[in-house]
Amino acid sequence: MKDTQIKKLIDAEKKRQKKAINLIASENYASKDVLEALGSELNNKYSEGYPGKRYYGGNEIIDKVENLCIERALKLFGLNGSSTHFSQSDKFARNNSLEANWHVNVQALSGSPANLAVYTGLIPQGGKIMGMSLAHGGHLTHGHKVSASGKFWLQVPYGLDAKTEMLNYEELKNIAQKEKPAIIVAGYTAYPRIIDWKKIREIADSVVYEDGKKGALMMVDMSHIAGLVAGGVYPSPFEYADIVTTTTHKTLRGPRGALIFTRKDERELDKKIDKAVFPGLQGGPHQNQTAGIAIALKEASTSAFKKYAKQVVKNTAVLASELSRLGWRVVSGGTDSHLLLLDTWNGGKKNEKGAGAVSGKEASLKLERKNIIVNMNAIPFDTRLPNDPSGIRLGGAAETTRGRKEKDFIHIAKSIDNILREE
Repeated sequence: MKDTQIKKLIDAEKKRQKKAINLIASENYASKDVLEALGSELNNKYSEGYPGKRYYGGNEIIDKVENLCIERALKLFGLNGSSTHFSQSDKFARNNSLEANWHVNVQALSGSPANLAVYTGLIPQGGKIMGMSLAHGGHLTHGHKVSASGKFWLQVPYGLDAKTEMLNYEELKNIAQKEKPAIIVAGYTAYPRIIDWKKIREIADSVVYEDGKKGALMMVDMSHIAGLVAGGVYPSPFEYADIVTTTTHKTLRGPRGALIFTRKDERELDKKIDKAVFPGLQGGPHQNQTAGIAIALKEASTSAFKKYAKQVVKNTAVLASELSRLGWRVVSGGTDSHLLLLDTWNGGKKNEKGAGAVSGKEASLKLERKNIIVNMNAIPFDTRLPNDPSGIRLGGAAETTRGRKEKDFIHIAKSIDNILREE
């Protein structure tokens, strides 16, 4: 690289990543093949439109790239009758011959634009989006007021049960039937437990509007758990959802990008969302990114990835268990996925010197000084401010990619405990 300033910064970031223990739940390490695609000549091509319907010439090869990505996305999640490598003995075996016909848009530039495309295509401005409160583990794009999703649409927020810190489906049903949202969003950014997709579907179907029409749309944002679903260790939402969005860089270990899966039927949701992506929200897609996603989808279809997904869940459960044993309060009492929330403010059992309770911001800074990278995070019913909340979010996906096993995560938990208790 001729630009020595940028090269030095890239080299410095490589060095930082290599020496750090990465416990950020929304990060992972893409393969060399994915990184190679991102830096390829595909970056040079403009391909506004969709395969076979471009507004620029010279897209014969680009069309093949995008169509291959589409094919692999549908196959990985067992859609349209596609077979996958997962057997019925898997913990969360999927129905690999789903009767519904599914469409997938692979052009959304990231997760937030993907969610915005769904609302733009399907929900009238001012319509109601029922999404989990940001403070309880939802995402900004699930209707929060500081996001475009909360500026152009109205959020109907829901949260967690105060006692269990888990979803209370009966309460969700009461809210939905009272508020009558156009769409219900499930799938979260800081919720460690299994989501009952069937119950969410039943809640959506129970909505009756003033004009007598029945049934809200059900959207699942599986950005955090897509790799776990692909790996057969987390239940698939496709049997129940109308729309499924996901980023591709978290547990899927791909480049930064997104997929929008849409159930194809007489409602033509797929066509409406495609139009929202282009020309509604963006112009030409990033085809180097599309190629990187295609590679990641193929990697996720291997038996090695299946083993990886299982190890992620094992490692994260061990991390939660060991931290709990050491005296820290794990939100909801544990985890079923790749992440956990740790209550560092109220949940740290103080030692003989009184040290043990720290804010989320202080905890994050203390750990980073020792090369353990986490992010501060609000906990359900947090009494502290968002810029210095009561907890931290920890994830096991990135370090599992680096080959760490249960014994390593026990050691990591002990290191976290020692660092946070230092005065």
